[in-house]
Amino acid sequence: MASRLIHDRRREPEPLPSDPRAAREIVRAARHRRREDARRRRYLVAGVMASAGLLAILGMGRQMLFASDDEPSTAPARREAPMLAPPSQPASPPPEAGPAKGEGTFAYATTAGPVAGAAGALKKYRVAVENGSGQQADAFAAAIEKTYGDPRGWTAGADVRLQRVAGEGAADFTVFLATPVTSEAMCATAGLHTDGYSSCRIAGKVIINLARWLTSIPDYGAPVADYQTYVINHETGHELGHGHEACPGDGKPAPVMMQQTYGLKGCVANSWPYVDGQRYTGPKVP
Repeated sequence: MASRLIHDRRREPEPLPSDPRAAREIVRAARHRRREDARRRRYLVAGVMASAGLLAILGMGRQMLFASDDEPSTAPARREAPMLAPPSQPASPPPEAGPAKGEGTFAYATTAGPVAGAAGALKKYRVAVENGSGQQADAFAAAIEKTYGDPRGWTAGADVRLQRVAGEGAADFTVFLATPVTSEAMCATAGLHTDGYSSCRIAGKVIINLARWLTSIPDYGAPVADYQTYVINHETGHELGHGHEACPGDGKPAPVMMQQTYGLKGCVANSWPYVDGQRYTGPKVP
């Protein structure tokens, strides 16, 4: 039809007959033909545009339906999964795990501490314990100070020194001891969903889960005190810029930056970043 319309537009005009009536009929017929041609062209253009719109809508629907995790989608955002799947937990945590929820406010250790480490940049930290957790801030601060001052700790690398400040004084980061409900809420502010099970670190905050602090994890193979040292060193390691590492082999010590809370994967428990005077690491986890 389009070729015929083009041919009609290029056709030379025919001479009109001398009879006025016949001439008027020819002119009317030509006008009618032009109007019909214009109407058909409008329908043709409208049909093409409608088809293009339908294809676009179908394409968008297919993209939304089959979008992979690597492709942007206009579908509602999904809740982030936990950092790792936590081990199965009893329906009712044992009494020694402490309360599941505290007051959501914190008490700070009242005293300052000595500088741990002989060289490196000085980083100052505060210590805070959730009110209603049943724990005391000064006792928690003492455990952290002992861990930071150990020659197997992060200061052994002579690239950082650590010092506790009193109360809510100016500091580079804060170490929190929080109940499972509160720690989950704090970690979630940075998109980390711990299911109330594990500890985490977000910028300027090392957040220790109370239940893990008091009871460790199943089958850890070491005393709770060793797990406490590990979790302090692990989350502080993140604050100092270290990423996760994997078990280097069955029966070997677990790197402190391995997520030991979720299982040892064939390694044996290890609380320290330095072993036998050397920085001990495993394969980097992407």
